[in-house]
Amino acid sequence: MDKSNVDILWIIIASALVFIMQAGFAFVESGMTRSKNNINVAIKNLTDLGVSITVFWFAGFALMFGLSVNGLIGTSLFLTPFSTGGWLAAFFLFQAMFCSTSATIVSGAVAERVKYSSYIIATVIISTLIYPVSGHWAWGGALSGTVDGWLGKIGFIDFAGSTVVHSVGGWVALALLFIIGPRTGRFSPDGKVNNINGSSIPMAVVGVMLLWFGWFGFNGGSTLAMNHDVAGIVMRTVLAGATGMITTLLAGWLILKYPDVNLVINGTLAGLVAITAPCHVVR
Repeated sequence: MDKSNVDILWIIIASALVFIMQAGFAFVESGMTRSKNNINVAIKNLTDLGVSITVFWFAGFALMFGLSVNGLIGTSLFLTPFSTGGWLAAFFLFQAMFCSTSATIVSGAVAERVKYSSYIIATVIISTLIYPVSGHWAWGGALSGTVDGWLGKIGFIDFAGSTVVHSVGGWVALALLFIIGPRTGRFSPDGKVNNINGSSIPMAVVGVMLLWFGWFGFNGGSTLAMNHDVAGIVMRTVLAGATGMITTLLAGWLILKYPDVNLVINGTLAGLVAITAPCHVVR
């Protein structure tokens, strides 16, 4: 697939914006956990970035975007070479950021309950196998502009990754939670839910803003070109985050009789995740 220098530049910029989301995740997760676990959460976020990029280059990219076998798995581009031109390097960079995002979603869900070494193993498995293989089903062939994955061939559409990135990370997190259970003290013996206050809510709020900013590249860059669709996609992304936030703010205020910052944080992120799949087509 031939790309102009402008398209390549836009994808590099979009990749940088998605990279900033890693800082957003680190702020949100550190702010929402207890101070005694801050360092553990922070180092997980930094580590999963480096580990996921490396193993994605080693094998994950090939399994996701290599020559397809029956729409199930890719079989070429292992140890992804970059000597063939700028587009392959830019495309890999963008997709590696997506892989890191899917991996780091797990970090927040299992915060305060998983050993560092175990988390690294989970990141390797997600980035080498789970994310790339499931991603191939939906996005296989994206590098060449064709549709190779079996899900894509039957009409499955996920423009920027509501399912491919965010849901996959969420499902892996849910599987781990079934194994490790809730945080100590989260539930009373009678089943009552206990609040576990984070160490720094302002830090978490800044993290949400960084994530929101990064989403400009996450969704806007998924055009894989600087074209007339980008502005509309970014505009819808901004509106989705805003309306998600307002919806949970008002609903929580009505039910709880006070504005709950946790609902505002999660409502914003829910709106952004929800718009990620259809941001190129909704009005």
